[in-house]
Amino acid sequence: MQIEDQIGSSVIAAIKELYGQEVPAKQVQLQKTKSTFEGNLTLVVFPFLRLSHQKPEETAEAIGHYLQEHCPAVASYNVVKGFLNLVIAPEAWKDLLSAIDDDPRYGEKAATKDSPLVMIEYSSPNTNKPLHLGHVRNNLLGWSLSKIMEANGNKVIKTNIVNDRGIHICKSMLAWLKWGNGVTPETAHKKGDHLIGDFYVAFDKHYKEECKELEAKYIAEGMEEKDAEEKAKNEAPLIKEAHAMLVKWEHNDPEVRALWKKMNSWVYKGFDETYKALGVSFDKIYYESNTYLEGKRKVEEGLKKGLFFRKDDGSVWADLTKEGLDQKLLLRADGTSVYMTQDIGTAEMRFNDYPIDKMIYVVGNEQNYHFQVLSILLDRLGFKWGKDLVHFSYGMVELPNGKMKSREGTVVDADDLIAQMISDARKTSDELGKFKDMSEDEKAEIARIVGLGALKYFILKVDARKNMLFNPAESIDFNGNTGPFIQYTYARIRSIMRKSGIDNEPAKGAESLKAADGYQPNEKEVELIQKMDEFKFAVADAGQNYNPAGIANYCYELTKLFNQFYHDYSILNADTDAEKSFRLVLARNVAKTIKNGMELLGIEVPERM
Repeated sequence: MQIEDQIGSSVIAAIKELYGQEVPAKQVQLQKTKSTFEGNLTLVVFPFLRLSHQKPEETAEAIGHYLQEHCPAVASYNVVKGFLNLVIAPEAWKDLLSAIDDDPRYGEKAATKDSPLVMIEYSSPNTNKPLHLGHVRNNLLGWSLSKIMEANGNKVIKTNIVNDRGIHICKSMLAWLKWGNGVTPETAHKKGDHLIGDFYVAFDKHYKEECKELEAKYIAEGMEEKDAEEKAKNEAPLIKEAHAMLVKWEHNDPEVRALWKKMNSWVYKGFDETYKALGVSFDKIYYESNTYLEGKRKVEEGLKKGLFFRKDDGSVWADLTKEGLDQKLLLRADGTSVYMTQDIGTAEMRFNDYPIDKMIYVVGNEQNYHFQVLSILLDRLGFKWGKDLVHFSYGMVELPNGKMKSREGTVVDADDLIAQMISDARKTSDELGKFKDMSEDEKAEIARIVGLGALKYFILKVDARKNMLFNPAESIDFNGNTGPFIQYTYARIRSIMRKSGIDNEPAKGAESLKAADGYQPNEKEVELIQKMDEFKFAVADAGQNYNPAGIANYCYELTKLFNQFYHDYSILNADTDAEKSFRLVLARNVAKTIKNGMELLGIEVPERM
C-alpha cells in the first residue's frame, strides 16, 4: 500500500476512534510539507474540527498521536497551527522505492477494455504550403497530449484533418499551370510540400501586382480608394480564374481533379517526411474533400428538423442568439459549404467510425469562437460528446524577430527549423566535448536526439495557452530548464549504471534492495523517492488540465534534485556496500522516471553523451 493510502486509512480510523464519526476519504487532505517545517507530508485538520469540537492544535495533536501509535509509515509528528506535519519512517521510503522499482511505468495507468475512448485532432495542415513553426507547436502539443491521456488510462485515437480543398489549393494549382513548366519534386530536387508552397507564394505575388494595377485604374476613374481596393481584389483576372477552377473542381472536372490529386500527392509525401522527423503520427487521417459533402448533408438534415433556417437568398444559418451568440452561416446561397459545415461533416464521419467518449481539438486560440459554436451545433445535432468537446486552445509562437507570414514566403519552415536545431546541437556538443570516442553515426544520432529534444522541450515547457517566444539559441543549453540538461543527466545516470555492473540486472523491487538491508536513506534520498512518487500526481494533473507543461517542469525538477544529490553524495564510491546498493537502485529509477516523463513529451533520451 502507498504511503498516502496507509496514512489516509489510518486518519479515517483515528477520526472514528477519537470522535466516533465516519469521514469520506476525500476529506483527508495530504500535501507535501513546506521546506520551512520538519516533515514529509502534512495533514490539514480543519475539516475535522466540526467533529472534534476542539482547537486545531488539539485536534492535530490527537490525530498525530494516534498515527504514531497505529500507522507504521509515521515515525514522528509535529503540529503547526491547524497543520499536522508527519515524518515518514525510513522503511516506508524503502518500501516505496521498492514499489517504484517493481513497476516499469510507475505513476501511469494502463487502459482497459472499459476505458473511455478519447479522440485527439491535431496538425490540420493546408495542402498549399509546407508545415511551419506554428504547426510544430500544434503537432508537439497534440502528440504529447495523446501520450498523457494514454498514461491516464484512456484509449486514444490520434487523428488529423487535412484541408485539401478550396480556393487556397486552386491558387497553387493555377500558378503551377501558368508558371511551372511541368516541374515536379523530382526534377526540382525539392520536397513536394515546399514546391507547392512556392507556387502559392508566386500566385500571391502576381495577384497583388494585378490588384495594384486595377486599383490605380479605378482611382483614376474617380473611385474612392477603399472601394477601388475592394473591387480590384474581386476583379483581378487571377482570382477569377482560381474561382473558376474551384467551380470545376466542385463539378468533378476530370482535368482539374487529376491535377489536384497529383499535386496533393506531392504534398502528402512531403508532410510524411516532416511528421517522421518530428516523431509524430496519426491513427486516422480525414480529408475535407470527403467530409464537406457529409457536412452539407447533415446541415440539410438539421434544416428539415427545424434546427436551422434558410434565408431568402437560399443560404442556411443557425440561430445562436438564445446561447448569447449571433447567427452562424452554414451553407452559402450557392450551396457551397463553409469551415463549420466541414467540421460538422468530419464529426459525423468520426462518430460513425469510432465510439468516441471525448473529442479534443488541438487548434490555436484564434479559433476560440469557432469551437464555441461547433460545440453548440454538434450538441444540437445529437452528438453525445458535442456539448463537452474540448478545444485545446493554444497561443501563437513568435521568434525574436517577430511573427510569421506565410503568403509573403517569410514563414519559419518546419524542415529548416529541424535541420538547424540538429546542426546547432552537433556544433554545441562538439564544443563542449560531449562526443568523445564516438563514431560519426553515433554523433549524428545524438545530435538528432539532442536537437529535437531541445526544440520539443522549449516549446512544451511553456503553458500552451500562452503566446510564446521561441529562441533556438536558448533551447540548446546543457544547463538550466532545457531538454539537453535533462537528457545529459539521464545519460550520466546510464553511464553510472554501466560502470556499476548491475546495468543488465532486472528491476525486482524488494529483492533489488536486499543488499541495502539496514541502510536508512538520508534527506536528499528521501526527497528523490518522494519526487518520483509525485510523478503520478504530475501525470494525473496533466491529463485533467490538458497540460504537457506540467510534465516538462516535473522532469526538470526531478533532474535538478538528482544533480543536487549527485553533487553531495557518491554512488559508485559510497562508504558502504549497503549504501552503494541503495543508491544504485535509486539512480536507476530516477533515470527510468526521467525517460518515462520525457516520453510523454515525445522526447527521446540518449544512452550516452
